[in-house]
Amino acid sequence: MSLLRSLRFFPVACTGRSARAVLLQPSQPWLTFHAGPSLSSAASSKELLMKLRRKTGYSFVNCKKALETCGGDLKQAEDWLHKQAQKEGWSKAAKLHGRKTKEGLIGLLQEGNTAVLVEVNCETDFVSRNLKFQQLVQQVALGTMAHCQNLTDRLSTYSKGFLNSSELSELAAGPDREGSLKDQLALAIGKLGENMILKRAAWVKVPSGFYVGSYVHGVTQSPSLQNLVLGKYGALVICETPEQIANLEEVGRRLGQHVVGMAPLSVGSLDDEPGGETETRMLPQPYLLDPSITLGQYVQPQGVTVVDFVRFECGEDEQVAEAE
Repeated sequence: MSLLRSLRFFPVACTGRSARAVLLQPSQPWLTFHAGPSLSSAASSKELLMKLRRKTGYSFVNCKKALETCGGDLKQAEDWLHKQAQKEGWSKAAKLHGRKTKEGLIGLLQEGNTAVLVEVNCETDFVSRNLKFQQLVQQVALGTMAHCQNLTDRLSTYSKGFLNSSELSELAAGPDREGSLKDQLALAIGKLGENMILKRAAWVKVPSGFYVGSYVHGVTQSPSLQNLVLGKYGALVICETPEQIANLEEVGRRLGQHVVGMAPLSVGSLDDEPGGETETRMLPQPYLLDPSITLGQYVQPQGVTVVDFVRFECGEDEQVAEAE
């Protein structure tokens, strides 16, 4: 019987003796209404559910199941969700394996004297614009940066290295993440439902007297990704700079822009004869921003010497990338 109907008995209690007797009888089960503990417990459960949902991003159904499985323990429920998502991700990865991954993003991250470029591929441009995919690229860049910074060799000149897909997958996932990058890949596949590949990474470290110029084309930026720059093309240009140069950052950016646009295969020399549009050596190529001069003619007055470069193009053929 509803609470409203039970309240209707109250006026009767004031009209006669028999009615008062009714009120003096022991309370019936359906008249008992507890306003305290049960509502408090429900509110607490809802608060836990909302907190877990905000923290993990998983669905309400999965968060509720996790809390029920783990007896309301928030930390255990979070761990349970990640393990289930990873299992689902590996299962999806196995099913999606072999599907073409020509889309994706290049990620650029620079810290001090170190710079890294990474490429992560997916099936569609739609997924590449998803924040979860971009966060995966960020994890790959951070993992590569940590790997590079852990190398203890003393530099007298610059050092450059590359990581292929297998090597990249085995790297630690980076700050605040457990497992390897391949575990983060499985989680992303499970959430987004597309085949993805951690394709490659390159890193550069330079000592004093050197500078790494950089450029990313087709930039996609999100405030939550901090210093990571995302795009479809990326370049690192290593320059020797014996003296302090005021506009070095701008020179480095223009050199990177040239490498992205003109796609050279080697540096070449300032003594090389100027080439045409088909020239593959960087310095004798027509300068991208002023084709009336060569890149070498642009560089020479700047007081820098170009010694090496790295160029990534999202989705390019692996044989082409290795040749470069």
